[in-house]
Amino acid sequence: MLGGGSWATALTKILSENGARVNWWLRGKDDVQHLRTTRHNPRYLSSVAFDLTRVFPSTDIAEVVKEADWVVLAVPAAFVKEALDKLDRDALKGKRIISAIKGMIPGRNELVTDYAMERFRLKEGCMGVVAGPCHAEEVALEKQSYLTIGSPDVALAEQFCQLLRNRYVRAHAAVDLDGIEYCAVMKNIIALTCGIAHGLGYGDNFQAVLVSNAVQEIRRFLHALSPEPRDLSASAYLGDLLVTAYSQFSRNRTFGSMVGRGYSVKSAQLEMNMIAEGYYAVKSIYELNRELKVTMPITSAAYHVLYEKIAPAVELEILKEKLR
Repeated sequence: MLGGGSWATALTKILSENGARVNWWLRGKDDVQHLRTTRHNPRYLSSVAFDLTRVFPSTDIAEVVKEADWVVLAVPAAFVKEALDKLDRDALKGKRIISAIKGMIPGRNELVTDYAMERFRLKEGCMGVVAGPCHAEEVALEKQSYLTIGSPDVALAEQFCQLLRNRYVRAHAAVDLDGIEYCAVMKNIIALTCGIAHGLGYGDNFQAVLVSNAVQEIRRFLHALSPEPRDLSASAYLGDLLVTAYSQFSRNRTFGSMVGRGYSVKSAQLEMNMIAEGYYAVKSIYELNRELKVTMPITSAAYHVLYEKIAPAVELEILKEKLR
């Protein structure tokens, strides 16, 4: 497990309690020491206690990866390149890679799985991606949750599903790696924009229209980029979008709400002390769409607010006229 955030913590809980040995890489020496001493992650989901006969925290990423059959990527997308570039190019050879990251590599505008395949010379068949709808906080509370594992290799996806299934987690396999991963990126943009609207005082009626239009925007984008047959009403797509757009646990919605209430981007980031993947995703998707030229009013509105510093109230007035 690579990453020390809430989603990495939740997945480590699921996997270790299902009997898997989890070698867990965290960047901070103090965090590793705290886990070894108290059995709790001091920063995220701190109520979860880990069995240290199954969970082995470490700051040595090369050693953690060396002993693993599966490598789960769960660091924020903005830090993926920094983390993975510490590994030799052959470090992931023969391993199965699962991305639990719902973001893109900033500056490169690449999906995490695409970057990993390029960096480590991997074939697509050894890659998979985790999709929701599933908030880490509800996993900590052992609320009923559903996960989809997307991979071109259905057998690989099903094997990882078996590692995840328990009393409160159901998991199923799907073959749409790119579609699920892009949708996971875009739903954060939508949630962030929903948050901006909420912060400005827009109500549930407007948010319902915003999310409905977002489904159409995602469909247009995916058709232009990856025109494979897929059912966007499935939980890996629509379900993940809904929970991120509406949930109290959604950091992207929270971040957007702060911006809508008048926080600067920097002050919102500092106060949250957590990464809102949607902030980086907006720029990546917007820049990709310069070539595709898909009609994407919601993504464009978020970009104008976050990167061109257009007042949220002004931009939402413009967006209102583009929704149906």
